Amino acid sequence: MNQETERAAVDLRLSVMRLARRLRAEREPGDLTLGRLSVLGHLERDGPATASALANAERITPQSMARIVQHLLGAGLVERSQDPADRRASLLRITEAGRELVLQDRRQREAWLSEALATQLTEIERDLLMLAARLLDRLATS
Repeated sequence: MNQETERAAVDLRLSVMRLARRLRAEREPGDLTLGRLSVLGHLERDGPATASALANAERITPQSMARIVQHLLGAGLVERSQDPADRRASLLRITEAGRELVLQDRRQREAWLSEALATQLTEIERDLLMLAARLLDRLATS
């Protein structure tokens, strides 16, 4: 790896972190931590899952996932049901209240990002950024 590639990696990492931090700052303050919101987002996107599958997807310990699940159950944002494929396991499913919370959070952050794209970048820059988004997805799944 040459110095130019190493420098590009540093610059990219810093830029992605700054954008992620800015998107987090656009969230409404509340008791829904990033971990809890991430679990809700996973359930909203991918459907019901076991707590162990969620822990693996979120790359956290089962104990940490158990605390998140307990909070989400208590807040009425997820519900638990028996897994038809394995009666010993239970599935977690997002409730309508949880779904609305996730969608509201997304809408708020996307509104900020849409406004920033429209007012801070040229059309060519927006096109380049869309290409970069596809490349970032490719890197993320490699």
